[in-house]
Amino acid sequence: MNTFHWKILYLSQDPGLIRRQLAGETLTREQAGPLRDDVSTDEITPVHIMSHYDDSLGDFAHTGLRCGHDNPIERRALRQAGFAVLVAGRRYGKGSSREHSPTAEKLAGVQLVIAESFERIYRQNADNIGLFTSTDFSLLARIERGENITLADLVRGREALAASVLEAGGLLRWGQRFLARAHSPTGVDSYKEDRTRSVASQANGPQTLFEKILLCHRLAAPHTPAKPQPGDGLFVQADWRFIHEYYTGMADTLMQNALGEHFTLQRPEQIVVFEDHTSYVDESPAHVRGGLIANMHAMRQAQRNFAARHGLRMHRTLTEAEVLLDDGRNVAGISHAMVAEHYALPGQVVVGTDSHTPHSGALGCVAFGVGTTDMANAFVTGAVRVTLPECVRVALQGQLPAGLTAKDLMLHLLATPYIRSGSGVGKVFEFAGGGIAHLSTDERATLTNMCAELGGLTGIVAPDAETLRFLRERRGVDAVIEDWMHSDDGAQYAHHMAVNLSTLSPMVARPGDPGQGLALVDLPERVRIDIAYGGSCTAGKREDFDHYHRVLSWGLKNGLKVPEGVQVFLQYGTTAVRDYCLAQGYDKTFAALGVRILQPSCGACANCGPGSSTDAAQVTVSAINRNFPGRSGPGQVWLASPPTVMASALAGELISFEALQRRTPP
Repeated sequence: MNTFHWKILYLSQDPGLIRRQLAGETLTREQAGPLRDDVSTDEITPVHIMSHYDDSLGDFAHTGLRCGHDNPIERRALRQAGFAVLVAGRRYGKGSSREHSPTAEKLAGVQLVIAESFERIYRQNADNIGLFTSTDFSLLARIERGENITLADLVRGREALAASVLEAGGLLRWGQRFLARAHSPTGVDSYKEDRTRSVASQANGPQTLFEKILLCHRLAAPHTPAKPQPGDGLFVQADWRFIHEYYTGMADTLMQNALGEHFTLQRPEQIVVFEDHTSYVDESPAHVRGGLIANMHAMRQAQRNFAARHGLRMHRTLTEAEVLLDDGRNVAGISHAMVAEHYALPGQVVVGTDSHTPHSGALGCVAFGVGTTDMANAFVTGAVRVTLPECVRVALQGQLPAGLTAKDLMLHLLATPYIRSGSGVGKVFEFAGGGIAHLSTDERATLTNMCAELGGLTGIVAPDAETLRFLRERRGVDAVIEDWMHSDDGAQYAHHMAVNLSTLSPMVARPGDPGQGLALVDLPERVRIDIAYGGSCTAGKREDFDHYHRVLSWGLKNGLKVPEGVQVFLQYGTTAVRDYCLAQGYDKTFAALGVRILQPSCGACANCGPGSSTDAAQVTVSAINRNFPGRSGPGQVWLASPPTVMASALAGELISFEALQRRTPP
């Protein structure tokens, strides 16, 4: 592979230097200065353009890239400039599991991305479509000299399966070559290892619960080791695979291109389809402004057609008008929250096309997000690709003070040096210790859900009495905790973290990144707000709404009102949460304070509905999981817990519920 004509674009922190390169100037690594760290998939492909999944996607590559307060890459600029190599700093591709991001880069002509480190899902997605990624900065000097760069150079240091996938030109080509037998009804079973040995045996030494579950589901396939070690690629058989509308049309196109029109899906009864991102698209400022409503409707219809064609079960969130006509039988909501409410069980493997799939890890299962090509391959072969990670044990001790939540804990963890340095990327976070017993399943789901923000593959909590209570009371399921469903004494961990829950205080994260957390008491300036938003998979659960109501009902009793100019939105995560709140009478309190209630869907969290900002000057306090530039509109987003979001709504500025109570006369 000769790289003599490859042009290099350094993603500098200085937007002027990026513009100079786009205009034709060639810079060296030294001239480019400090590189952008933490380039998110929200910046590579802003969510409002994700209805594009054909060649036009390449026009939008990096149009959301933020350098300071500037967006230096305009529509079509990257494609027209002809860059084949992008260079950036740490944690490239963090955030959403959207495969649109590497796909847009490749369609814009990029063949290689070099960065100090990569987020797991982004890099695996890039592998799957044949986009090369490397952490070898010595390649830059060789490219600049016009040296011949070989395929071996580009895959050097990668594990065997990743190298094999890249050499084959992508995962679907690889899957058709090596997983062909999976097309027969019993094909996947023919790959299974002998399971006569108990997963609890310690033939390979003590194991974590994650390792036990994953290896129990492992499939024997080419280029995967018989005894995998951390860093090795392997395939597993998932108990559940789910997808939502941003990915289904693209997955269908990939499968038709690779297999023809009449392909079959493996184990379709274990596939679930969700329509959860587009319920309010007609009110989404970004989509209306971009003229994308018709595209979004077409994308949504493509998923409905796919589900009908293959006879798949589908959950569709109703619009507000449709809710009025519903007979009460519709069950819907945010995909990963729905999976925890209706499908996942301890000891299972769950994969979905969303980075917050780890939500279900709260039930003691292995749940992780994958990209579109990974899911397309899993649909037709039954095999899900994963790289065996190392595990981090997070030991929780004590009990959270009254009014604090798991969101405060996660913002604390995100601000620790270990996580800020990117050391958690690709790892599994096991939440354990005496403190975990004091956290409900809803709160545990916040922890595992936001492992996506920690950079991890997933999070997991060993099932216990609380798990059984949740399954019995919320789902009517009498589950059994088998005696192997725990981590063994002596299991190996890459790192140990310890948190005394009783020492925590209300947290917020500054706009731009969830890792920019600080205790509210340490906030040096007063921050006025324009929007308060409570909802999303992270904070749209039953107990989150208990917190919203507790704060607002207190405010109502004490004569408080939402200040003029402040908009307040609450969005249910699932219909079950909505029905619970209605049964509790919460809607009366919300209505009395002028809160707009939104039906279950992702909404403003994905910049796809009311609650998104419309102006860069607006400031939002939000209970969502991430606040990357442009994530919920052009304004500034502060992250906070449900109680802090509602207390701030009543005060018109960032404040904890405890502080609001102290300053309000009885």
